[in-house]
Amino acid sequence: MDQLTIEGGHRLRGNIRVSGAKNAALPVLAATLLTGGTFSIRNLPRLRDIYTFKRLLTDLGVTIEETDASTDRNAPVLEVDSTSLKSYEAPYDLVRTMRASILVLGPLLARSGRARVSLPGGCAIGARPIDLHLKGLELMGARLKLREGYVDAKARRLKGAQIYLDIPSVTGTENLMMAASLAKGTTIIKNAAREPEIVSLGEMLNKMGAKIRGLGSDTLTIEGVDDLSPVDWEIMPDRIETGTFMMAVGASGGELILDGCMPDHLQAVISKLRSTGLKIDISGRSISVSKKGQLKSVDIKTAPYPGFPTDLQAQIMVLMALSGGLSVITETIFENRFMHVAELRRLGANINVEGRSAIIKGVKDLKGAPVMATDLRASACLVLAGLAAKGTTTISRVYHLDRGYEKIEEKLSRVGAKILREKTGQLF
Repeated sequence: MDQLTIEGGHRLRGNIRVSGAKNAALPVLAATLLTGGTFSIRNLPRLRDIYTFKRLLTDLGVTIEETDASTDRNAPVLEVDSTSLKSYEAPYDLVRTMRASILVLGPLLARSGRARVSLPGGCAIGARPIDLHLKGLELMGARLKLREGYVDAKARRLKGAQIYLDIPSVTGTENLMMAASLAKGTTIIKNAAREPEIVSLGEMLNKMGAKIRGLGSDTLTIEGVDDLSPVDWEIMPDRIETGTFMMAVGASGGELILDGCMPDHLQAVISKLRSTGLKIDISGRSISVSKKGQLKSVDIKTAPYPGFPTDLQAQIMVLMALSGGLSVITETIFENRFMHVAELRRLGANINVEGRSAIIKGVKDLKGAPVMATDLRASACLVLAGLAAKGTTTISRVYHLDRGYEKIEEKLSRVGAKILREKTGQLF
């Protein structure tokens, strides 16, 4: 098992190119199951979750070849051909580590009329039930059974339906949107999630021949078609990685220019960070972030897009722990996403949790200590805390980090951080 050792107190200065978005890449890979032929996918990040999803597709019979890297991003180009599917089952061994594996359910059912998918795993940050996916598919005519930890779904052909999502689930919206693309008739999804990754998936599906209207709104109208065609597609930049590096400047000081990002996707984040005192300038697809003086405290409440993203809640907590006052962070999306608080306290943060809110009193500085990552975004939070802390911080269980950040220690090292990845020899 790997660990990261960080010597804190070094300012960041330089340029970082943002990688492709994991949360956009996974549904794009799932969408390749909707039709035969070869897809060409560019700007795919090199991440543990991407590797796992590729293994899942291969297990289903998909042929995947990696060609030369993109010239400007050093990211591989993936040739994906799902012409000859040999299975409709996504087994437990592959699904248990990654919740996004449930995204194969809709495409497999829509194309093959059958899907058997293990109930998913992933970060232990909340229940995140898949009942919204299942209820939507049932409304579209699917016959579902839950047995032995699997969802077993059958449908000769899905039919258009009116679907209302009790909460704007991202993966639920994506799964149902993909399934509806090949359904007979028109499907309307109300209270749909609006995240940029969903818009990107919808644009890809439309390029494939789907008929989806309302992208970016909370109501999607999908007119089903008989068949779709493979396309070339580029994965959008990762807005969560972008936000994490912006907050790294707030934690450590200095100035970074983040290239190849999409500032429009981060309006809520940029507004909050400017309120903390960070100087942020935008030029096209680049963001410049710098810090002068002490951070100011702000209150944050996570919300579905376009609100402040839950995936950046842990990272901004580091900034509030170093701010000049009292702040409150309220988590409205996941009920168990404050597990990083105990680790931040080990570094000297003054944080108390009351229900879904964390009350943070800023301290002068953090002090390095051994800490343990509990989930993907908590891992990034601890990296930022290590950059800010006096002395040395050691972060164990960084396999969580590798699920969503591409070589983060290398990117930070190139701009002045003192951060080293090492093997510990421990299994757990």
